[in-house]
Amino acid sequence: MSGNLKPVLARLAQAETLNSAEAEEAFGIIMAGEATPAQIAGLLMAMRVRGETVAEMTGAVQAMRARMTAIEAPEGAIDVVGTGGDGAGTYNVSTAVTFVLAGLGVPVAKHGNRALSSRSGAADVLSSLGVNVDVALDRLADILLRTHCVFLFAPRHHAALRHAAGVRVELGTRTIFNLLGPMANPARVKRQLTGFYDARWLRPAAETLRNLGTTDAWLVHGQGLDELTLAGENQVVSLHDGNIVEFILTPEDVGLPRAPISAIVGGDAEYNAAALRALLAGQPSAYRDTVLFNAGAALVVAGRAATVQEGVIQAAHSIDSGAAQAALAALIRETA
Repeated sequence: MSGNLKPVLARLAQAETLNSAEAEEAFGIIMAGEATPAQIAGLLMAMRVRGETVAEMTGAVQAMRARMTAIEAPEGAIDVVGTGGDGAGTYNVSTAVTFVLAGLGVPVAKHGNRALSSRSGAADVLSSLGVNVDVALDRLADILLRTHCVFLFAPRHHAALRHAAGVRVELGTRTIFNLLGPMANPARVKRQLTGFYDARWLRPAAETLRNLGTTDAWLVHGQGLDELTLAGENQVVSLHDGNIVEFILTPEDVGLPRAPISAIVGGDAEYNAAALRALLAGQPSAYRDTVLFNAGAALVVAGRAATVQEGVIQAAHSIDSGAAQAALAALIRETA
């Protein structure tokens, strides 16, 4: 392409697909600032209308990873993250799960952003809790070692995406970039629990992660949410040592009661931060049970639990012993 997207746009206009190398080159052109806004919009919408392929997602993530500001992470590090975009406005589940896992000694490299489609993104609630999300980049790896958790603020690690930011805002609709973030963790984790707003992306995401060298992942969708829910059946696609398996998981399967989604609807960052503090202090709620559900699954992905039900028991101990609360306190202290 030699820095020119026109040839690939001509192919996409004919509903052709790109292989991973071609997609990597095309997204490299975008991230190098060598494409015009019209070309970026044309590429994104051509892929969106036709449907993004596993090869295209693989190449695009490779382009992101090649340009991101990465950090070192210990063996076995995991990310727990949602794509966003479900529009439900729930409490911050994956952020709470981060501290539950850290309280058990599982290293969590939490990748996230400020609110884009909700009232409180991970960066927003963490800031309200007293965590400095703008701590010096060269300190992040050490913080992860000391506290078993760290927050990786996406815009600081993926500066090259700024070239597409204006186009994405003007388009105002979902593009391939909404799917890429969870697959481009700056700590290069090999394990992740990732929620998707649309179940049709679970299998393609698993295949993409397999292409990228991920060893263990659960891709989940629960009743419209980008996380496991207590409200009913959850769709799960599991990746383990190259094998992909699809199954349904309910809260009853892991010993948890059902609860409607309305029971975990949150508010702004301060409101959600207060709920998270109460959860870590041991307050029973549907929020707590939702966090236990997701933490139990994450512990399976991390190789720390044989079953989700066993993981739920461990997660409850992390909260009730004060270990999860101590993990938050440590992150606040280390990022000050």
